[in-house]
Amino acid sequence: MPFDLQGKLLRVLQEGEFEPVGSSHTKKVNVRVLAATNRDLQKEVQEGKFHEDLYYRLNVFPIHLPPLRERGEDVVMLANTFVQHFAQRMGRDVAPLSPDSLRRLTTYHWPGNVRELQNVIERAVITAQNGQLNLDRALPDVEEKLSSPHESFKQEAAPCIRTIQELEGFERQNILLALEQSGWKVSGEKGAAKLLGINSSTLTSRMKALGITRSR
Repeated sequence: MPFDLQGKLLRVLQEGEFEPVGSSHTKKVNVRVLAATNRDLQKEVQEGKFHEDLYYRLNVFPIHLPPLRERGEDVVMLANTFVQHFAQRMGRDVAPLSPDSLRRLTTYHWPGNVRELQNVIERAVITAQNGQLNLDRALPDVEEKLSSPHESFKQEAAPCIRTIQELEGFERQNILLALEQSGWKVSGEKGAAKLLGINSSTLTSRMKALGITRSR
């Protein structure tokens, strides 16, 4: 929404009135507004892209919906539901997701959230052979490599030189996995730094360098 239009919406919310386009008469309204966004509005306010007064006017009763990667076992329940749905719709008999498949689904980062999970499961049902779902053909290749850096190194037939961007990608995914398993606790006995075998100050520095922040 353009910044100037945000000011007009603020007036409607604060004063309960507006002028229709092409009219000189003011109309009164009495409405309840539900707003949703996938953007960090606090950051948008700081950058001057979102009206601060409008932010506080809308932020009366906020409800935070965490991204799929932060929902733990919800991934498993959703995946099983999608398997049943698509198998029934396509008239195919498929076996339940294996423990290895569930592990891969829960360790994947899911940048596309539930919609991406739905697409992955649909592809897995379409390409299933002998009733077995094959995530090798359903999960994005690049992301799958990033989620299992040690396995991808082992599967190479010959030594392969990695670019600095690829190495940073492996490091980033490894740090994210440790943070998720520790509940985004950096230091302490059960913190991500302990899992990674590094000092918490080192981890904080690497998170800053790689641009790793927890989604709100």
